[in-house]
Amino acid sequence: MIRLAVVVAAVLCPGAASAQDWPRFGWDVGRSNAPRVAMGITAANVALLRRQQVNLDGTVDASAIYLHHVVVHGAAHDVAFVTTTYGKTIAIDADRGTVLWEYTPTSYAKLAGSYQVTTTTPAADPDREFIYAASPDGAIQKLAVSDGRVVWRTAVTRLPRRERLAAPLNVFRGRVIATTGGYIGDAPPYQGHVAILDAETGTLLHIWNSLCSDRHELIDPASCPASGSAIWGRAGAVVDSVTGTVFVATGNGPWDGRSNWGDAVIALDPDLAGIVGNYTPENTDELAGRDADLGSTAPTLLGRGLVAQGGKDGKLRLLDWPAMHGGVPHRGGEVEVGSTPSGSDLFTAVAVLHTDSVAWMFAADNGGTAAWTVSGRGLERMWRNGHAGTSPVVADGLVFVYDPGGGLRVYEAFSGRSIATLECGSGHWNSPIIADGRIILPEGNSNDQEPAGVLDIWRVP
Repeated sequence: MIRLAVVVAAVLCPGAASAQDWPRFGWDVGRSNAPRVAMGITAANVALLRRQQVNLDGTVDASAIYLHHVVVHGAAHDVAFVTTTYGKTIAIDADRGTVLWEYTPTSYAKLAGSYQVTTTTPAADPDREFIYAASPDGAIQKLAVSDGRVVWRTAVTRLPRRERLAAPLNVFRGRVIATTGGYIGDAPPYQGHVAILDAETGTLLHIWNSLCSDRHELIDPASCPASGSAIWGRAGAVVDSVTGTVFVATGNGPWDGRSNWGDAVIALDPDLAGIVGNYTPENTDELAGRDADLGSTAPTLLGRGLVAQGGKDGKLRLLDWPAMHGGVPHRGGEVEVGSTPSGSDLFTAVAVLHTDSVAWMFAADNGGTAAWTVSGRGLERMWRNGHAGTSPVVADGLVFVYDPGGGLRVYEAFSGRSIATLECGSGHWNSPIIADGRIILPEGNSNDQEPAGVLDIWRVP
């Protein structure tokens, strides 16, 4: 029998992260989507869950985050935080479903109902007193957990009409990490870039541009002769928690292995000063030409030097990352190339669960959900079904997968056996989080440009 390696903190210091927190998209900085602590939803109690639908002042085409037992307006609450498509960030009491506070950016009235949206997920500071959220006007803001007060606000693009904050934020070692992409139709000019801000002051510390990468500054997109190369995968910037290396995948755009890095997997040093590893497929020009973004999903860190990378071409590539080391361009050289769950575009984040003996990888696309084990230097598919899904979450031996057509499916992680399907409405990029005996999932689609939305909260009675 496979035994999960679960680590539970015995003592929590004041201000320290709770074992039950879900502080960012993917739970940890590496975006594993597989908590290493018990979250309270099991095969025995999932059928007992009761759903509350919370009406929101906006659509959340993303995920929530969650902080256990934090102080809001002078009282302790368990709180879910979400950001709507037009930039409102809302704190919701996870026990009652009541709105505790709401932050609205000054750009809201101008942008509401327009194409200019965000699909980001906030991230919590490790001190649990502040969160960081994005808005479609191109800014990141630091908000007080206690009342939504703005501490600082910093722009990370010079052209928010073209450069979109689509992917979730990350926080690591006192820094906030954001990435930019483009909008549907890829209207130029824009360049996917990574921005690092000082979490204390909001100062913009470092920039890496995936096009015109020799320019380490926030550039006017029109000043770069190349356009595209969005960093828009659902996991955004993925961080190696040991080295601080920042991994991203880029979308359609030119690649020359020097200053233009479209359709590539890139590893950057913690200060974004240089490329420490890179990969692009042999057919990178073809991918860009037929809109088959490699960057439709972010890199997946599997451990033991292995990285998995999906794409809109329906392929999963397994990379031996030490072989991709350095700034010298690496074209091709995959360990193996396989199929996404149904052979269709992969637009979702991939979950990774490390057990005592082996790593498991879970992915879902528009035609299926599947699980693999990392065996030796390859992937072995363990189960697959024909149910569509967004980014899977693995907790307490179960896999939770939201079907954007409606319904939250729950599977046994190691067998793929269906445990339950929880009723809910349709959506787009949305994916669940599991914490404190609750499942929290937003519904809705940013492309509908709706002014309202729904947050589902399931609880164990």
